[in-house]
Amino acid sequence: MKENENKHSPVSRRKFLQVLGTAVAGGTILSVFGGLVYKARGQEASHYWQIDPQKCTQCGRCETECVLPISAVKCIHANKVCGYCDLCGGYYRSNVKELNTAAENLMCPTGAIERKFVEDPYFEYTINEDLCNGCGKCVKGCGSFGNGSLYLQIKRDLCTDCNECTIATVCPSDAITRVPLGTAYKLKE
Repeated sequence: MKENENKHSPVSRRKFLQVLGTAVAGGTILSVFGGLVYKARGQEASHYWQIDPQKCTQCGRCETECVLPISAVKCIHANKVCGYCDLCGGYYRSNVKELNTAAENLMCPTGAIERKFVEDPYFEYTINEDLCNGCGKCVKGCGSFGNGSLYLQIKRDLCTDCNECTIATVCPSDAITRVPLGTAYKLKE
């Protein structure tokens, strides 16, 4: 008789929550795996993350908040705006004792900004993306003591295209938004 009673007894709350938790976890794993398979088949999302250079305050969070070990945010050099100055605010730190290219005098902590002599007094500056960590120190220096030719942007080929960008959630100026894939990168004006 007791065996028959157990067949029709209601499911305990604990058992119900265990089954429900397993189903939710399984569904989450399947949706993440499905998204990865979808992306791996060469089909891209219809939107991507982008920084508006006019709103960006170079707070430094792009370097520290990205889910990638090295941020997908990189410094971009607007060559049309650049004056090719000998004394570049994005290249040199302010108030240096001696104006030379020693590491302690440079703005970039990783040495991502490379400069090449063009002719007196002009230098060409390029960004080595492999070294850039998206800290924004050079961008801030260029904006305060220069013409603002450096700015930050999320590189599409490096970004994992998170559903909710962790950098965007902490950006104090709301400079990071999701835009349609067909939209061009916002440039520094």
